[in-house]
Amino acid sequence: MTATLTSTPAVVRTIAEIRAAIRAYRAEAGATASVGFVPTMGFLHEGHASLIGRSAQDNGLTVLSIFVNPLQFGPNEDFERYPRDEARDLDVAARAGADIVFMPSVSEMYPTSAATQITVSGVTERLCGASRPGHFDGVGIVVTKLFNIVQPDRAYFGLKDAQQVAVVERMVADLNQPVQIVPCPIVREADGLAMSSRNVYLSADERREALVISRTLAKVPAWIDSGMNAAQLTAAVREGISSSPIADIDYVETLTYPALQPPAPDAPVSVSDGRIIVAAAVRFGRTRLIDNILISLPEAQPL
Repeated sequence: MTATLTSTPAVVRTIAEIRAAIRAYRAEAGATASVGFVPTMGFLHEGHASLIGRSAQDNGLTVLSIFVNPLQFGPNEDFERYPRDEARDLDVAARAGADIVFMPSVSEMYPTSAATQITVSGVTERLCGASRPGHFDGVGIVVTKLFNIVQPDRAYFGLKDAQQVAVVERMVADLNQPVQIVPCPIVREADGLAMSSRNVYLSADERREALVISRTLAKVPAWIDSGMNAAQLTAAVREGISSSPIADIDYVETLTYPALQPPAPDAPVSVSDGRIIVAAAVRFGRTRLIDNILISLPEAQPL
């Protein structure tokens, strides 16, 4: 089964169905079989479509999951409010080249309360891990369950949530999970705003003001070239984002990547730091947006 841009993906809603479909594909494809997997929470946009398209190029079968995972939402977060549109999602999936869409219910994924926890320490202690306690424990359990269910050869994640990519990569390495993690670049709107399912919440004024994040992050390579240290870089990004009167900053941090540890605070950011991420989470009204720029030194060019 090879994905095409005009194919209609099969929709399955149970673990038994998805396992049977993948077994059938592997039996038919034999030694050439390769399964790509794109886990999502739905309300798909072109960022998700780019992941699906990359998987369709790399693999004989592309599986997309759509599951709003309650375990990664805190008690005051937007689980019930999170946007959902099944018909829209299936249209995006078909156009992007998905072969199978796995859309389980909460009761299918969690027939009983999960007694097992998966906690990845270190890389979860800053950024969203600090401001959303328990979030990455929820990510760890659902991603592990999905990997066990689908058993993909490759799994595709967007670098807009670069911390999530780092967490999943570390989890896969620590647990010897037989899947290759493929990080994919951030996809942006024409004006630079990072694509997100939550962008739909923004009012027109909030949408305009939110551009301050990407516009500020775009200055980071030049600031690194000027010799700024990590503390100065963080302060410059915070000051730039704060120029919007409605920007409510959750965090701005400059860290090494993927270890997500602080570089030397007083020395200029340099090649000895390897890769550097400058990441931000900012609220505009009720909507929390994340964005980042990932820099490979010494060139100080965004990845």
